[in-house]
Amino acid sequence: MRRTLFLLAASTCLVPAAHAAEIMPLDRATILAGSPFDMKVEFDGVVKPGDVSVTINGEPAAGLLGKDATFIEREEGVDASAVRIDGVSIATPGSYTVEAKAGDETKSVTWDVYGTPGTPVVKNVIFMIADGLSVADRTTARLMSKGMTGGKADGRLNMDDLDYAAFIGTSSTGSIATDSANTASAYMTGHKTAVNALGVYADRTEDTLDDPKVELISEALRRTGGKSVGIVSTAEIEDATPAALIAHTRKRADKPEIADMLLAHQPEVILGGGSAYFLPRSTPGSKRKDDENLVEKFQDAGYALATDAEGLKAAGGSNSGRILGLFHTGNMDTALDRKFLGKGTVQDFPNQPGLVEMTRVAIDQLAKDPDGFFVMIEAATVDKMKHPMDWERAMIDTIEFDQAVGVARDFVAAHPDTLLVVTGDHTHGNSLIGTIDPARGEGRESVGVYADAGFLGYRDENGDGYPDDLNVAPRIAMFSNNFPDYYETWGPKLDDPFEPAVKDENGDYVANAEYKDVPGAVLREGNLPKSADTAVHAVDDVVLQASGAGAEKFHGYMEQSDVYRVIAELMALAPAKPGN
Repeated sequence: MRRTLFLLAASTCLVPAAHAAEIMPLDRATILAGSPFDMKVEFDGVVKPGDVSVTINGEPAAGLLGKDATFIEREEGVDASAVRIDGVSIATPGSYTVEAKAGDETKSVTWDVYGTPGTPVVKNVIFMIADGLSVADRTTARLMSKGMTGGKADGRLNMDDLDYAAFIGTSSTGSIATDSANTASAYMTGHKTAVNALGVYADRTEDTLDDPKVELISEALRRTGGKSVGIVSTAEIEDATPAALIAHTRKRADKPEIADMLLAHQPEVILGGGSAYFLPRSTPGSKRKDDENLVEKFQDAGYALATDAEGLKAAGGSNSGRILGLFHTGNMDTALDRKFLGKGTVQDFPNQPGLVEMTRVAIDQLAKDPDGFFVMIEAATVDKMKHPMDWERAMIDTIEFDQAVGVARDFVAAHPDTLLVVTGDHTHGNSLIGTIDPARGEGRESVGVYADAGFLGYRDENGDGYPDDLNVAPRIAMFSNNFPDYYETWGPKLDDPFEPAVKDENGDYVANAEYKDVPGAVLREGNLPKSADTAVHAVDDVVLQASGAGAEKFHGYMEQSDVYRVIAELMALAPAKPGN
């Protein structure tokens, strides 16, 4: 049962039936002044309205927030009470102590509400994420792309020459461990959240779409001005990282609903895979459960549609101002498969654009907006190939990402009012430890470490930035520190993307016997639970690099929520108002 009540400044003194189990936003939340959010108090058990008090800095919460609270005697599926005040904001920066009582039990949290300078430093933001990017990936991409002589790199990545850097903490609100949803969400909202959650604080109800919302940076830009927004990814555009710009859900797998949220928000540029969630269920390959045709609805809203590289080029030259590019029903193929091998699903989607082309078109289109833009660009398959330990595919995608960074750097050089941020959302536990050369022996004996490692045998004779051949010797000896049972084959997977483990009759993941007879293959007994089919994310800090306007603000150790705060301040999203 729900009822509206004005929460009193002091609770009625009764024998407590429950106490406040959680207050959302959580303790130490940083909240942009004027930014809408949903407030929720969850109690451990059922309480009476008269037993409840929620205050902010000693005053009734409803009074400061300007809305009466809704009391929920029993939440659906939960034998406990809650209080909500949705769609509120705090205009005045400062420290706010929130106290919730049920009887004589008390829970309190403190919020830091911050303002911003009145004049923006930054007009445009290019936020680039290589999903799962670790330091080892940068090193390996440099060695494979540029080479090394005499212990010194023979060239530099675009990432190597960004001006400022910081270490970024990625942990979730419920665990030290992390996924792409909670990490990308923290970047795009300024609020930490739980694994799998996007744009919300994860609550305890079964409904994944009713959790307390926080404002997304795309929503803040719509609320405060006229900047254009772009989303670019080599994943399904509904996947966790791109969805962080437009989605409010506790479950990143709510992809049909996320596609609907894309339509509701209508970013000016949308480029990636995932068309299966845009097409009505009657269409072969659709993953919707209704007859909605989002492609038609986007076209009706004025979007130029692109479904392949040629279509993207044409859409980029149009004057529509809006582009919807959907180049695959699922995740786009890796750069190695798209550009060189023709493996994966390239036969079904033969003319997919690459990240460099998508980056160039997105920036060119968004730059037409005189008010400026915010674009998030993701190299998604770096992560998607590091999970199955398909190192060559992951590293070729890292090289492609770096070339896209080059496109962004060129734009920043010509537009000094632009901020470029380059980072990962989280890391993986992979390291480059030396080289592999079958001339040394078979299997593990082929691995060279320390002085025996020597240098790598990759060459780039055609100057495209990619190694001409991956099946060389010596080649990279890269391994993960976590893995399921699998067969280590000591070489690149050039036939098709690697699938290390498959389910057995008991539902456990076991080593994929397809690789058992590869010469030198060795069974590695996993160090992950049998429920894991691939390697998992690491908790290590990610490295963030930045150049352009305001980039010096990134330094030392920062939380991902701090990154949002820096961008909000540089774009002046909450300038002080008279009387504040």
